[in-house]
Amino acid sequence: MLKDRIVYLTSPEDVSGFLKEFPTSVIFKAGGCHKTMQGFGFLQEKLEPREDLMTGVIRVIEDRPASNYLTERTQIIHHSPQVILFKDGAAVFETNNWEITPENLAVGFDKLPESKQVVSSDNAAQSDLSPYLNILNAYISDEIDDRQFEYSYTTMFREDSSLRSGTEVEVLNSIFGDVDQHRNMHMMMAGKTTDYSAIKERAAVAYERLKAL
Repeated sequence: MLKDRIVYLTSPEDVSGFLKEFPTSVIFKAGGCHKTMQGFGFLQEKLEPREDLMTGVIRVIEDRPASNYLTERTQIIHHSPQVILFKDGAAVFETNNWEITPENLAVGFDKLPESKQVVSSDNAAQSDLSPYLNILNAYISDEIDDRQFEYSYTTMFREDSSLRSGTEVEVLNSIFGDVDQHRNMHMMMAGKTTDYSAIKERAAVAYERLKAL
């Protein structure tokens, strides 16, 4: 499974050791907003069938020295989120921010021919859906009102930099769609959302889907 091929790199020594052990691999720099969640969702789709590739994850806010070391080593300008693909220890492809798309990743992965399956790691990336389940349950149970839910959910989503699967991202996006666009429209309309009943229906569906994951 992909989660068994993900390791967190928290220091320059971790990065150096990772690339020495896995010279053909992927490093993902995780930032502090929902761009990270969406970008990793797309990356996951490419990594799932590639059992020959290990993935190192650097959380740039918490582990800045590891991020800086990678920037110095590769001479690639820092972004977050950022995907860097390595072949034989050398960086051969990078893509950043909203440019982390299935189409761009496909170009990069073409540069990494498949090899033998790697040994899985004991460090597994975990995805915690409980904050979303809690707020969705509170909303559909009428413990919080429409506007409380709208503000709390969209804020939580925008600040979420967790590594999530493509399915999780799709479900979390299904309530409000493009969260940035939704919040901009919300401000333009002075907080007047016209159809909360549809939002509540989508929230109920999303809740059940997340519980099933």
